[in-house]
Amino acid sequence: MNIAATVTDELESLEATEGGPLHALFAGAPQSVSFNKLRKRLLRNVRQAFDDFDMLKGQKRWLVGLSGGKDSYGLLAILLDLQWRGLLPVELIACNLDQGQPNFPKHVLPEYLSSIGVKHRIEYRDTYSIVKEKVPEGGTYCSLCSRLRRGNLYRIAREEGCDALVLGHHREDILETFFMNFFHGGRLAGMPAKLLNDEGDLMVLRPLAYCAEDDMAKFAAAMQFPIIPCDLCGSQDGLQRNAMKAMLADIETRMPGRKDTMLRALSHVNPSHLLDPKLFDFSGLIASDATDDAARGVAQD
Repeated sequence: MNIAATVTDELESLEATEGGPLHALFAGAPQSVSFNKLRKRLLRNVRQAFDDFDMLKGQKRWLVGLSGGKDSYGLLAILLDLQWRGLLPVELIACNLDQGQPNFPKHVLPEYLSSIGVKHRIEYRDTYSIVKEKVPEGGTYCSLCSRLRRGNLYRIAREEGCDALVLGHHREDILETFFMNFFHGGRLAGMPAKLLNDEGDLMVLRPLAYCAEDDMAKFAAAMQFPIIPCDLCGSQDGLQRNAMKAMLADIETRMPGRKDTMLRALSHVNPSHLLDPKLFDFSGLIASDATDDAARGVAQD
């Protein structure tokens, strides 16, 4: 089945019959041709990820992580759009983990989510103090902050009876993670679109895996989401991820389309052409004896 073509037909058909945006979230959205194309592209990308990684199999209830950044807002909007159209038969619960960052505007997310009628849970856990205490001066906060946040979100997902934790990581996040592991970790590993947690009871899903960060930024600006900046990791300079982001941006400027090519490469892996004997049985490679083969051929003749 051609998912991209099917989604385009569904979107055009639904918007023609309904006369415009379908969900209350899109009431103030632009009506321009460029925005509609962007919206459809993001919906197609997400549907393609659903299909490629079988994300909907056995799924009934999702906890959608909402940080207040452009990507998580965009993820929620796209999922709500698909759900409204009958293309996502999963119950959604938006969740924000208030980690105790200074000056965090606690009212923004609950007011916004209530205004668009989205079921949500706001959880307070002061992981900020833990990170500041544990990370030495000059160290980077991201790793510990992420682990603490993820552990709490797993707990909340279980308490809410969810099958999966759904996160807003996009194409660039995946590529940056791959190159961070490549340059600094000495391994080939990225950020999977579908992952079973260590306990084996929850899926971690990244439906935006095929979505470009630039598209997410344009979408967030057009939708006028109430963005909340990060005052912890987002405030640090010199992060490895920032260096990878700059490198990828430079490559894309010099050779447009390379990001998409890199992403495709991550789904076309040839273990026999790498150097990992755990993935390919190099010791089992045995060349046939050309002399014996020729002799057997003569004898048979």
